[in-house]
Formats: sequence, structure tokens, C-alpha cells
Amino acid sequence: MTIDKAMEILKENGYKYTEKRKDLISLFAEEKRYLSAKDVQEALKEKYPGLSFDTIYRNLTTFVDLELLEETEWEGERKFRFTCAHNEHHHHLICLTCGSTKSIHTCPMEVLNSELNGFDVTGHKFEIYGYCTDCRD
Repeated sequence: MTIDKAMEILKENGYKYTEKRKDLISLFAEEKRYLSAKDVQEALKEKYPGLSFDTIYRNLTTFVDLELLEETEWEGERKFRFTCAHNEHHHHLICLTCGSTKSIHTCPMEVLNSELNGFDVTGHKFEIYGYCTDCRD
């Protein structure tokens, strides 16, 4: 996903092009890690001092709905990251300190299939939390 592609998807879905939306998308493209709404507000406060949590959450929710961002929750807080550039099935390692992620291509569903006993799985999400090599030290 690129910033231009994300903005194109917004336009195709009836959303206006605004500098604020582009700056939000650009922030996630640059950071390449999970960010909270508070992180977003902090990063953009100089350019947009009156940017409210409502505006941030409304846009982040829209971006998730349009699959521009991925969402997770840890420590009771929703966090967001730019959608992965590749479309193949994968999961993530997530650093609890810096929010950086690493894709992993092993899927636990391959092991669990024998234990599902007729349960009809419609989707799943698998994340491993811990500390990256930079934050561990």
C-alpha cells in the first residue's frame, strides 16, 4: 500500500481528499508500527493543534473499514498500523515497547484444524507479543 493508493481508495469510496487525511496516512506509512490515537495526536499536534480524539478515531475507523490500516488491541487500547504491502496470509510479532511489527508466515490454524470438530471458522487473527531486539536490551 502506498500513500497515493490509500488516497485513491478514499476518493473511490466517496471521501474527500484533505491534507489532514493525507498527513494521517503518511504518518502510518512512515512509522511502520502500531500507533494509538494518542500517538497520532502527539505526532500531528504541531501542525493540527486542535485535532480531537473524535476526529482521529473517526478517520482511523474509516481507514480500517477501507483496509488502509490494520487494527489490534493490547493493554486495553486500540492500536493501528499501515496495511501490509503483501496480500498473502500471515500474522505478526508485535513489540510491546515500540510497537514495531514483523510478519510471520506460519499459521496456527494448520495445527488446530484437527481440533475444530466441525466448528465453521470464518476468520482468525494471531499475534505474538514481546520485545524486539532493540527494546529487549
